[in-house]
Formats: sequence, C-alpha cells, structure tokens
Amino acid sequence: MSTTGPTTRRRRSAALLGAAVLALTVGGALAAPAGAAPTNVDFPTHCIPPAIAGLPPIDGTTTAKITVDKASPKVGDTVTVTYTVVTPAASNPVDLALPADIMTPTGKVALGGAQTGSVTVAGPRKNDPVPAKGAFPSFSMTGTFTVTAPGAITLSPGDYNIHTSYIMELDTPCTVTNPPAPVSETVTATGGQTNTRAIQLGSASGNPGDSVTVTGSGFTPGASVTLAGRSGATQTADTATVTANAQGSVSGSLVVNDRTTTGVVAYEGGSWDPDTGAGPAAYVVVDDTPVPDGSQKLTTTVRAGTLSMTQAGDAVALSAVDYGTGGASTGALKTVTVKDFRGGPAGWSLTGKVTDFTGPGAKIDAGALSWTPACATKAGSPSTCRAGSSGTVGTSGATLASTPNGTLTGGEFTVDAGLSLNVPGFTPPGSYSGVLTLTLS
Repeated sequence: MSTTGPTTRRRRSAALLGAAVLALTVGGALAAPAGAAPTNVDFPTHCIPPAIAGLPPIDGTTTAKITVDKASPKVGDTVTVTYTVVTPAASNPVDLALPADIMTPTGKVALGGAQTGSVTVAGPRKNDPVPAKGAFPSFSMTGTFTVTAPGAITLSPGDYNIHTSYIMELDTPCTVTNPPAPVSETVTATGGQTNTRAIQLGSASGNPGDSVTVTGSGFTPGASVTLAGRSGATQTADTATVTANAQGSVSGSLVVNDRTTTGVVAYEGGSWDPDTGAGPAAYVVVDDTPVPDGSQKLTTTVRAGTLSMTQAGDAVALSAVDYGTGGASTGALKTVTVKDFRGGPAGWSLTGKVTDFTGPGAKIDAGALSWTPACATKAGSPSTCRAGSSGTVGTSGATLASTPNGTLTGGEFTVDAGLSLNVPGFTPPGSYSGVLTLTLS
C-alpha cells in the first residue's frame, strides 16, 4: 500500500500561448509559451488483490490527474481524456518480481456538471519492472467523449483495474471509496453542432472472442444501429446490429475477435462518422496467445505525444508609414510550427487576438490589424491543415489555422500570415507596438 502527503494543486492552462510584439518601426520581445501543470488529486481507494495472493483488501490513497486535449470544446466536439494514476494505492502483492510490459490498465473517468456519465479509458501494455512487494509504477489511460451540452463539465478520476499478464492472467481492481473523487479537470463547452449520440461499454478489456456489452443513447428511435470495432483509423470485421428503442437508446453485445482493436463505435447508416456517430469508446484486447516452445513473443508500444507549437522569431517589424499619409504598415508573422503527436481523433485550432497599438500619446485601434493566413502540411501527416479566413484580427480574435476531427489525426504543420496595419494619416510620429497572442487548443 502506498500513501502520499499533501498534494500541491496546480492547474494546467488548456491553451498554449505565444505572443509577438508588432511594431511600426522597431520590434519587441516575444513571450514564451506558457502553461501550468495538471491538477493532482488524492482520494481513498479500495483495492482487491488477486485471490491467488491470499491477501486481504488494500485500503489506501491514490494520487491521480486528468488532462484533456480541449479545454474549450464546442457541443458536438470529441474530447480526448487522459487519466494518469501518478501513485496507485495498490502494490505488487507477491514475493515475485514482475517484468516490464506486463501491465494493461483500464478505468473510468466520471463526468459532472453540464454533462454527466463516465468515460471508459484504457492504457497500453507498458510498464517498468516491478520489484517483489514493490509499488506499482505510474500509468496512463486514454479515452474520448462527445460533448453534448454547453457549460462547465467536470472530470474526476474513477475506478481503475490493473491487469497483469505474467505466468497467469490476474486483475487488481481498485474502486473509489467515497465516489466521486475530487475534480481534477474542468472543460467549458460552448454551443456548436449537437451530436448527442454516446455509448458506454460494460468492460474496457477482454480476451479475443469475448463479448462486450454496449449501451448507448441519442439515436433515432427505431433506427438500425451498427456496433463495430475500430483499430486506429479503420473498422475491423467485428460488427453487430441492434435497433434503437422508442427513446433512442440501444443495448447489445459485440464479440471482439480482432487483437488490434483500440475502441468500439456505434452509428446509423453505412459507415461511422465522428460528427454523427458515437464513440470510439476505448477497448483493449488482452493478447493471451501462448508462445510456442522455442519461440519468443516480441512486442512494442507506440507512445502518444502532445500537441505543441513553436515560433520562429520573437518580434515582427512592420513597414514604416508617413505622417499625413498613413496607410498600410505591412509585414509577415514569424512562422509557427504546430506538432500534433497525440494520435487520437481530435483536431486542433490556432487562433489569435491583438491588443491596441500604443505609442507617443496616441494609439492605433486593434481592429486596424488584418491578416492573410497560410498553412502547409508536412508530407505523411494524417491531418490536413486549413488556413483561416483573411480579415480583421482585433481584440475578439480570429482563426489562423486548424485541422478537423477524424478517426486518426496528427502531423506537423507550418503556419504563416501576411500582416497589414491600417494606420490613420495623422497619427503622431513615433513607434507603436501591440501584442498578438496565439492560442493553440
């Protein structure tokens, strides 16, 4: 059993910020990207060691955190959730060291506030070696949910299970003693395209050939709904068909045979669409294939990365204009490189807003700055970058570039923009500067 002291609670900004000073005659400093760490929370946990260990239940403390890829989604958006158990309550219950890469974690994240329910999350079969009677290492699990209502949606850690595949297939389930656990993350959803279809799975993992219960809501009453397995960006051969009842709810079973399955979806019509279908709900097939004599099983893991951006410079010097004439003071945004290595279904959006330009006893309104965005996608990227519309930036902001949601997204992108500041003819001479802030979410 492991315990922790008081946890320092720090909040991670959902947006990655970059700021550039735009000046008519001289440039200023570029603010570095900012962000704080996610919020760790502690909660009492009841864990049951495998029966073969002959040990009583473990009542301890779990330290965990929840992070999301979108802190300000729109209704209808898919949000990717990562549940990280920083310090598990349970430890290795036996006098036998466990080797690396034999742990497969699964769990739930509880939703509250504007949207209730739970998110099924699952992690890869990846871990450091665990000494005999030693503490289980930290692990992360991911899943997705579709935003169905505007407002503040809270996310709290839920129950989790540690499945070990070594000599025997064993489970150590851990439940929240006094649910719900403390809130670790909050997203604020705004209005948008509404997709109320959602599904939940009876379990987050199983052996090849096991049946998983799928329940869902928000479908067209009486409609034929397909349940299907997904392997990354493609659908597997595992499908089943159910009929939505008069309330638009569905319930059925899906036999999962494909060992590469990463999730389960449900949809009406001929194929799944992330904007109109439900899911994917995370699901892991536990590979229990015996290794033949004289053979060795080789495995590898592809680790998900982050969404990030960098900027090529720290100042933009716009061209000078003449007093009495004014007109367009032009320049170019320093190139922004966006790297999306999350490997999930969510796209991203890069927006910008600018302050008024201040100078010697006068100012130039922020609404005088306009841009013409451009965006290029690096070859081989799953997503395609879309440049925002040309027009005014202003204090309310505008979209510089974005990529859409999809079954599998990601890649590397370069974003540029031509800048033009309309300077009034009799603006007092001198240097004027404003700050352009970019937000990636």
